[in-house]
Amino acid sequence: MAITLTEAAKLSTTDLQKGVLETFVQTSPVLDRIPMLEIEGNAYAYNSEATLPGVEFRAVNGSYSESTGTVNQKSETLAILGGDADVDRFIQQTRSNLNDQRATQTAMKVKAISYKFQDTFINGDSSTDANSFDGLKKRLTGNQVIDAATNGLPVVGSSNADIHTFLDKLDELLAAVPGINGTNGAIYANAKIIRKIASALRHVGLDTVLMEDITGKRAIQWNGIPILDLGTTAAATPVDILPLTETQGTATASSSIYAVKFGADEGDQAVTGLTNGGVQVEDLGQLQSKPAYRTRIEFYCGMAVFGGKAAARLKGVLNG
Repeated sequence: MAITLTEAAKLSTTDLQKGVLETFVQTSPVLDRIPMLEIEGNAYAYNSEATLPGVEFRAVNGSYSESTGTVNQKSETLAILGGDADVDRFIQQTRSNLNDQRATQTAMKVKAISYKFQDTFINGDSSTDANSFDGLKKRLTGNQVIDAATNGLPVVGSSNADIHTFLDKLDELLAAVPGINGTNGAIYANAKIIRKIASALRHVGLDTVLMEDITGKRAIQWNGIPILDLGTTAAATPVDILPLTETQGTATASSSIYAVKFGADEGDQAVTGLTNGGVQVEDLGQLQSKPAYRTRIEFYCGMAVFGGKAAARLKGVLNG
């Protein structure tokens, strides 16, 4: 059974874990909506259609030519994402008059984990980090990767005709993900691109009022699907998860927009999160090695793209 972290936060029985789950949901526009399929063990094996069996018309008293379809067996493994947060006893006792120092450090750790997950959701590459999992940028190929234009396509450009050209490409992106809607899907883009899309919609007289999506977050929408900002990494010098530094032909400052349909299991033919145990929070108490309290947060997680058209990427979008 798959459950989102939003629902898990409602069901949590401990204040510490509930606070962690709520911070995940508030921080991440991915973890607040992707269903997490609970699996056994550290990997999930499944079959993917390769070729369909043949069918034909037959004559009366005739026979069929027997044939069967073929499948490819695939497997997704879980990665271990988490960290420890230590707070010195002295700081906890003397500096918690306004804010509980352990709670503050735990919240900051959760935010960092959220940022890491959503960065990996797009940019993960197990060949670069063997402890991670592959993201959509690496997984999507063929017809699921759409060129906006040979040398990049501006969102606004110099005329309403340019805007309509971009909006047509946005429609093409959604068409590559059959069944996506405002209940099960999202569009992800760089924050500057989102602002430019809002400007484009105003130019052509379309409504750009912020509307609540299924999680209660307010965002502009296209065809009823929220357009969300994935933000930045949690590095000391943060970078955009969807940067404006991609190369498209002669353009070196383009970006990508992703359309993602989420689902609970294989049958939805969508993008599904994988976990064993969900988000696990442990108060390890005072350490023997030093006078500090430790909180450990771990998330055994991964993702599966169960359908060949579960997500798509529009690349070569210019902030212009």
